[in-house]
Amino acid sequence: MDREGRMPVFSVITVTFNAEAALEETLRSVEEQEYGRVEHIIVDGASTDGTMDIVRRHAAGLACVVSEPDGGLYDAMNKAMARATGDYLVFLNAGDRFHSPAVLSSVVLGLPLGGWPDVIYGDTAIISPEGEPLRLRRLFPPERLTWRSFRMGMLVCHQSFYVRRALAEPYDLRYRCSADFDWCVRMLRKARTTHNACLILTDFREGGLTSRRRWQSLRERFRIMCRWYGLPVTLACHAWFAVRLLLRRQGQGRLPSGVHEEGFTGRRTWL
Repeated sequence: MDREGRMPVFSVITVTFNAEAALEETLRSVEEQEYGRVEHIIVDGASTDGTMDIVRRHAAGLACVVSEPDGGLYDAMNKAMARATGDYLVFLNAGDRFHSPAVLSSVVLGLPLGGWPDVIYGDTAIISPEGEPLRLRRLFPPERLTWRSFRMGMLVCHQSFYVRRALAEPYDLRYRCSADFDWCVRMLRKARTTHNACLILTDFREGGLTSRRRWQSLRERFRIMCRWYGLPVTLACHAWFAVRLLLRRQGQGRLPSGVHEEGFTGRRTWL
């Protein structure tokens, strides 16, 4: 609750384009949330498959639906953000899902008393394109997240990064694959308070835009890191990324917190 005793509203944003194979699970995930103060916004890029038929079947649970041509993923996210009215923005792509029906209620129960943080964040589980659990995300959230934390990579998945709507700015459309990385850094630079939910918030489906355009995404992230951290720091961090990759391959799994200099030291809870 805030100082007036009000419970937060979460604006869940899902952008789609020809997503009929994956959208149903995402819509059900939002509908099944035990926490009731949720508005779900769909911005579709004028899909030509059965996406909008699925959306229409779930219309009763949707606060806003837009279907029109757009300039890509982040342009659609900007459109959705402009239509949101909730206290927090939650970006859940088609095929992704909340980790359990209790996610949002658990997040709210864990909020500090007397005021809401500017950013809420948590852990992420990876699922297969068929929706089967695979593993936890190898990079995991630090106990205390700041804008400098992202020097070590995108430690928090975008879907598990909730931002106060009053704080939010549009995505930078110069970046086609990694505007979310830049956006998270900018939001953290503005944030006065952050809160680690110490929960797995999202099941992230492998094979999204960043996965399909990996090299373009990595080049953009390098440019973004140079912008915010400078070239010397960015080069040094990429040298560490190479070492981290080698250690990960040797260990065949998630890096231990002792190897990751900003490793998660709180509890991780499977709901």
